[in-house]
Amino acid sequence: MSHLFIGQLKPGVTIDGVYVVNQPILRSTTRGDMYIAMYLSDRTGRLNGRMWQASEAVYNTLPKEGFVHIKGRSEMYQSALQIVVNDIRVVSGENVNLEDYLPRTEKDPAEMFSRIEEMLSELKNPTVKALVGEFLFDEKLMSKFRKAPAATQNHHNYLGGLLEHTHNMLNVAKAIIPLYPDLQADLVIAGIFLHDMGKTKELSYEMAFGYTDSGQMLGHIVQTVMMVQQAIETLRAKGVEIDDSVVESIEHIILAHHGQYEFGSPKLPMTAEAFLVGYIDNIDAKMNQISNIIENEPGDADWTGYVRSLEAKLYRRRVVD
Repeated sequence: MSHLFIGQLKPGVTIDGVYVVNQPILRSTTRGDMYIAMYLSDRTGRLNGRMWQASEAVYNTLPKEGFVHIKGRSEMYQSALQIVVNDIRVVSGENVNLEDYLPRTEKDPAEMFSRIEEMLSELKNPTVKALVGEFLFDEKLMSKFRKAPAATQNHHNYLGGLLEHTHNMLNVAKAIIPLYPDLQADLVIAGIFLHDMGKTKELSYEMAFGYTDSGQMLGHIVQTVMMVQQAIETLRAKGVEIDDSVVESIEHIILAHHGQYEFGSPKLPMTAEAFLVGYIDNIDAKMNQISNIIENEPGDADWTGYVRSLEAKLYRRRVVD
């Protein structure tokens, strides 16, 4: 029997198949009944799952993330599709086609990384070139960089998503920078390349998308700054002369790229370069999220359901060719 992908689901569909379960939690209703809240996913998306009238015994069989065979149905709840699980059991991944369960970028990773290397080769400042080179020459890290998602949900939440997000941002920056000649271009380009590098440590993406323990405790912004500091220490040990003001400017871009405290930014932008990187980051993330919702929301209505993270419904009908 072929796999029924989450992206194909509509309300009222009977489900009998294998999915990835992630972050199951045992909770109780206001009446004291136990239920399990979880995420269920495959390569086409992730939905909330609920198993009502559950038991602690069933919950204890579930991994933090792993393959499960479920029986249930899809239904709408508060304008969002979810899966109601009637039966769930853990299954081995040995006979599972992994390509069905982890979404991947539709773009060519080799081409994107080659283009990134090309843009980084144009850097001129010695400290910036040395710092970026320390990351580029770490093949183990770059392998993770090419594979990692950029997030677990909302935007670029697929294998190669971090690479695609960085590639997009660099291309936008290369188009914008000539319009503002006072910008310190090397800082912008290096800041974009490095700004989310900590996501190679923050996120787990072997079976399903989630967070590592260190990712939960530190977060990718702190982890990225730590990676930069470690690279600087390595360069100094090699006798490379480092300009501290340049490093601090790049670290500020990393610390400020979320733009606002409520979005998890430890610092607010204080330089033109930090503002620009934050704006470009937000543009690419939002456009990717909007495109995914418009393309993948079930049904053919002109309007999507309310998207809380965007604080809007989205108009899906194309009006020009």
